Amino acid sequence: MKLSRLYLADETAWLEQMSQLIRERRFDKIDAQNLSEYLQDMAKRDRREVASHLTVLLVHLLKWECQPRKRSRSWQVTLLAQRQDMQDILDSKTLRNHALEILARCYAKAVKRAAAETGLAESKFPSECPWTLDEILSDE
Repeated sequence: MKLSRLYLADETAWLEQMSQLIRERRFDKIDAQNLSEYLQDMAKRDRREVASHLTVLLVHLLKWECQPRKRSRSWQVTLLAQRQDMQDILDSKTLRNHALEILARCYAKAVKRAAAETGLAESKFPSECPWTLDEILSDE
């Protein structure tokens, strides 16, 4: 089967074939156009994942700060798990830099979500993110 058709029919089989061709250094046989698009899509996916996880973590932190009476051990464990997931994702320097770049935007989204979830006005939350990325990721 032609590689471009394999890409459309069975992405996993196509990836395995691309990997094998690279291992064998048969670069002239690679489906370069689809491989380039696939790699670009993976990079976009990774960046979206950073934004999503960072926003969720910020929502949890905002709610933790504004609702001290509702704190529980399970909520604390959720925060820990979210932080650990983000730490793993941000092992990549590129993705860590991306997180720094989008922190303010993610914080703005987190404020809207935290306000919707708590019923508090958005004005009850700090207008700018009160934490650095390192503080957000800290297990303490």
